[in-house]
Amino acid sequence: MFRYYLGLGLYSLRRNPALTALMIVLIGAGVASSMITFAALRAITADPLPAKSAQLFVPQIDNFGPVNGTPDGEPPLMLSYIDTMALLRAHRAEREAALYPVRFSLVPAEVTHAPFTVQGYAVTGDTFAMFGVPFLYGSDWSKKDDTEGSNALVISRRLNEKIFDGVNSIGRTVRLDDHDYRVVGVANDWNPQPRFYANADIHDVSEVGEAPDFFLPFARAVNQQMTSRWGNFCPADDYSKDSDWPAMLQSECVWISFWVQLPTAAVVQRYREFLDGYAAEQQRVGRFHWAPNNRLHNLLPWLDYVHAVPEETHVSFLLALGLQLVCLVNTIGLLLAKFMRRRGEIGVRRALGASRRAIYAQFLTEAGMIGVVGGALGLPLTIFGVSSMGSFFEPRVARLVHVDVSLLGLTLLTAIVATVIAALYPTWRAAQVQPAWQLKAN
Repeated sequence: MFRYYLGLGLYSLRRNPALTALMIVLIGAGVASSMITFAALRAITADPLPAKSAQLFVPQIDNFGPVNGTPDGEPPLMLSYIDTMALLRAHRAEREAALYPVRFSLVPAEVTHAPFTVQGYAVTGDTFAMFGVPFLYGSDWSKKDDTEGSNALVISRRLNEKIFDGVNSIGRTVRLDDHDYRVVGVANDWNPQPRFYANADIHDVSEVGEAPDFFLPFARAVNQQMTSRWGNFCPADDYSKDSDWPAMLQSECVWISFWVQLPTAAVVQRYREFLDGYAAEQQRVGRFHWAPNNRLHNLLPWLDYVHAVPEETHVSFLLALGLQLVCLVNTIGLLLAKFMRRRGEIGVRRALGASRRAIYAQFLTEAGMIGVVGGALGLPLTIFGVSSMGSFFEPRVARLVHVDVSLLGLTLLTAIVATVIAALYPTWRAAQVQPAWQLKAN
């Protein structure tokens, strides 16, 4: 019977080609618009580190206070050097990562090659294990390198290919500005998006796309007075210390991202209590003049907290869904007109013994065929829309979006399901046709 209904559907579609084409265009355009914006929303709301995200947390400590703090009373997104070192010394988490971005001029060994700019991060040793950084050659540096701030260096696979032609470069020397660094590891492809681990980089358009070029020990960067590429965010009474490195280290300026790995809910609670106790101690010694105001965000809630997903992406998705709804409402009207024109045919079928269930099966099959063709039209429209994403969304969003099999499959499935749903009311009306009235009228 299904094959029979397919034949009836094909005959019906050919009988009203203009009406059928209009419905196909409406479905294809509506589904494509929603899938394009869905692809953007999916790309920037995906879990950047699904294997570890449930265990990663960002501690925040309010060292600005109500006078110099944010209008909403939230603590700064980053930590000062004072608080960073205090948390590292306390070592209350399974792993802890302190990091900030730095930029250098890399001087190639070949004198014929011109220096070029590289960007990376000064990090503590736990960063690699916490964030699951894979290695192509070598590994991260030792605990001794971490505490003493040696000249160890981990470079990216891309940078290794650029300066060492992709060979095993462990033990080789890389000159950054006026200092030589010893390569101890080459990180394999690792570039989670959004760049969740670098708080200020989440909203930086230039930071979406390429992986960091290198990682060097946090202590080394501090000892060499390497300033943060973010700059420093200081309360009003500390701005004068921004250019004086020793004074800045003892100031309330915040410029360091800090992450901790907490494997269980009990450990999370203990760490919250530790943060509150630490802030209370700072209040007792006179550094803070306000009650403890701390936060401890898990990775995914953290992305919501810092508004990593642009608001216009949500708005665009809702507008696209609205357009698809308008297209479906028009499709309902066209299907109703198309089905009710065939009341005589329906009456004859019912008089010959066809049940309402058979009428439902016939017309929903026909609607499904329209959905298949509409979805087929939506596929190239979706591909074109995703490839033109830069015209609709800001670059940091457009760079993350790509077409894959799951998106194309979802486009086709959405078109079919939406069309079948749109056909439910017209099909119900068609099934209510009274055979006696139609036979008498004809």
